[in-house]
Amino acid sequence: MGGILSRNGPPSPDGQIAPTRTRMALELRHNSPLLCCRFDPSGRFVFAGAQDNTIQRWDLTSQAKVAFAGHRSWVRALAFHAASGKLLSTDYNGKVMVWTCESATPQVERVLDAHDGWVRAIAMSPDQRQFATCGNDNLVKLWNVADFSLAREFAGHAHHVYNVAFHPSERSIVSGDLRGNIKQWDLQTGRETRTLDASVIFRFDPTFRADHGGIRSMAFNADGALLACAGITNVSNAFAGIGNPAIVLFNWQTGQRTQVLRVNPAFQGTAWGVVFHPHGYVVGTGAGGGGGLWFWRPTEQNSIHNVAVPNNARDLAIHPNNRRLAVPCFDGVVRIYELS
Repeated sequence: MGGILSRNGPPSPDGQIAPTRTRMALELRHNSPLLCCRFDPSGRFVFAGAQDNTIQRWDLTSQAKVAFAGHRSWVRALAFHAASGKLLSTDYNGKVMVWTCESATPQVERVLDAHDGWVRAIAMSPDQRQFATCGNDNLVKLWNVADFSLAREFAGHAHHVYNVAFHPSERSIVSGDLRGNIKQWDLQTGRETRTLDASVIFRFDPTFRADHGGIRSMAFNADGALLACAGITNVSNAFAGIGNPAIVLFNWQTGQRTQVLRVNPAFQGTAWGVVFHPHGYVVGTGAGGGGGLWFWRPTEQNSIHNVAVPNNARDLAIHPNNRRLAVPCFDGVVRIYELS
């Protein structure tokens, strides 16, 4: 399926987003399963990390595709440094790579030996001066953008760290691990300041003697009042990943869980992506019994609208104009959805 996207640019001040009018506008194809995606800050391109160790870049107008080759393992996470036009990517081999994202013939500019094992997530700070990574060595690391030096290391998780995010206004970051432990860290002192409990999206399966769950995606709303964490709950079979997607919402000021958002009617699988839309919606995506794109109001437990995604979805990104969503899928397709 193909489609024509509207011109880039912000929505009109009085424009409203209606989840029920969401439609797939464009399919951008690759020949390897996709694990992550992000729009670049200009909104011109969408990027996706793949299991063939490449990053794929599509021009949203011409649909021209360019490959970024350099990783030697699956590409797990992407982040942008808007001021310099750099793309940062992570892989399952412990590396962070730095690229010029608009280059016609992309080349790796720098490689960081960031973690021992998988680098599961990367996040850029609001002031664009630092970025954070986390991984299977149970560590969270803070890096300086100016020279890509290691600024600080945060140790305290006892399990693989699945995600990391900067608070939009405070000098702090949060990190979430396999067992649903969310730690807040002070960037100035490096100290852990509190732990939030998202263990509802973790379970130890005694039959298979396996842990299953974790913070698969993490996002703050614009003013930092709410934190959303995506994953799986009600796990009945860890080996097959049988359970239900859930988004755990926290009141940032109190640290208390305010809601566990669930897909209604029930969907089998895991929530792999979550974003806040500025019009007040929480949007999630996931995979299991096929793919899904779901919308909630933060105060209501059950989803208010569901969109069937043709294949298993592994991440979610929102366009700078807030009117498009990108969903990378296991069948190698990035699906672009229009919200207006």
